[in-house]
Amino acid sequence: MSNDLPAGVERRTYDGRERLATQGEPVYGEPTDSDGWRAWDAGRSKLGAMLELDMDTGLDGGETVLYLGAASGTTVSHVADFAGPTYAVEFAPRPVRDLVGVAEDRDNLFPLLKDARDPSSYAHVVEADVDCLVMDVATRGQATVAIRNKQFLADDGRLLMAVKARSEDVTAEPDDVFDDVVSDLEAEYEILETAQLDRFHADHLGIVAQPK
Repeated sequence: MSNDLPAGVERRTYDGRERLATQGEPVYGEPTDSDGWRAWDAGRSKLGAMLELDMDTGLDGGETVLYLGAASGTTVSHVADFAGPTYAVEFAPRPVRDLVGVAEDRDNLFPLLKDARDPSSYAHVVEADVDCLVMDVATRGQATVAIRNKQFLADDGRLLMAVKARSEDVTAEPDDVFDDVVSDLEAEYEILETAQLDRFHADHLGIVAQPK
């Protein structure tokens, strides 16, 4: 797969600067243009940062997506702009209220007030064989969460994961944390690419992987 942007994601100019953009209703005060495109702020989105860094996400547009750690919907709103059915899991009630509002403008976005550490709680809702598992979860055991949710991913699907070093161990060196998480993931996933996201997010590692 190439590193080309997925269909439905473009680079457009806002305030004299070229930025990623998707077409949809604005969500978080982001700049928009007269054609309905809205800037995708990579500084507020780990997946946006992965795209800005030209990581080979394998996204083409139109995918079925399971998004873990959706929070208030900043990133998952952009995903829903270009993807197919998008299941957004978030365990905190307050951001889910915002997420529900975001979904009102996106018929393909399905908010789920669930805990990503317990995929059995939403297995009856999420369709099997999703094309892409996006993970941005602030918890210990991030590799374990990715492995538990592998059950939803198609054999040729992609895991797009942002590892938060400080959520795993605030006292450890981030590089050591990243090494441990990658090592744990390798039990169930083939690692295709990694890149540190420090240009946009300190102490984060972007991972592209596929199921073994």
